[in-house]
Amino acid sequence: MLAAGCTASGAAAPTVSRTASVSAPADDPTPGVMTLFKDPAFNFNGLLALGGSGYGAGEVGEVLTAVNVINKAGLSAQTYTETFKKLGDQLMEAPQGSKPGTQTTRLRALRAAQYYGQALFFVLGSDDPGSEEQLYKAGRGAWDKFGELCDPAPVTANVPYGKTPLPVWFFRPDASGERRPTVILTNGSDGQNVDMWTYGVSAALERGWNALVYDGPGQGQLLFVDQVVFTPHWETVVTPLVDWLAARSDVDMGKIALTGLSMAGDLAPEPRPSRTGSPLWWRCPACSRPGWAFLRRSVRSSPRTRKRPTTSGTRRSSPRCLRPRPRR
Repeated sequence: MLAAGCTASGAAAPTVSRTASVSAPADDPTPGVMTLFKDPAFNFNGLLALGGSGYGAGEVGEVLTAVNVINKAGLSAQTYTETFKKLGDQLMEAPQGSKPGTQTTRLRALRAAQYYGQALFFVLGSDDPGSEEQLYKAGRGAWDKFGELCDPAPVTANVPYGKTPLPVWFFRPDASGERRPTVILTNGSDGQNVDMWTYGVSAALERGWNALVYDGPGQGQLLFVDQVVFTPHWETVVTPLVDWLAARSDVDMGKIALTGLSMAGDLAPEPRPSRTGSPLWWRCPACSRPGWAFLRRSVRSSPRTRKRPTTSGTRRSSPRCLRPRPRR
């Protein structure tokens, strides 16, 4: 069982409550759920850390203690970033007075990767926005440490892609070399590798699947270190990944799935690698037109839109430019 808490004894109990009603602003990403922070953006991310506890990428006592510290200090990008970075630093250091075993060190590194990711999300609004790359590297180091201590450790490689290769982590249930179905996990615009562990790697391994995690353009190493931005042509990203998998004897090429989380719900369904036996695609959540969602929010919040009257008893249709076009 994972140990609860991360700070010295005597800390005030976390103030956690549930909203009295499921009603919430239309732009609230977590309507009607547990309230850790009054601000919906911070609350959404705090809940991600709390939910990661189910797969070892977080610990309930640590997260709630951090929530309590942040709320007591006053919620802001600075207090959020500072608190979770400190927690990540603590977990990457050896515990005082003891020498942890491999399993303990592995799980501490996984949780540290989560907490560094939490800090990274809001670092641009903190007092030290220039530490973004440094904070990313801290989280990446924790993720790599976790991988090194997995049994078996994920196969790591750099898959050719333009001028900047794609770092990949290929997780296997065991080292038997048995041909298995494989899922390619695609991250969103602001997620980190640890999110792919909770999103699908752990579940895939439990079910006898291989799982491939990667940084594409606009993500992870390519974004924070190599300065490579997103591409709308995601087939140029997925095709070399599928080619890399095809060269492995432990991959059943007739059973490959490609999935995308968050913004990748728009990226992942686009590719159609030209290879016999097309992969199975699915998206979670169904983010089919991310630009449309942002545009709709901006129009809804503009003074001109808010003042426009509506006819009682009728529902005004969305402007033509805001309607999602049917997919081809």
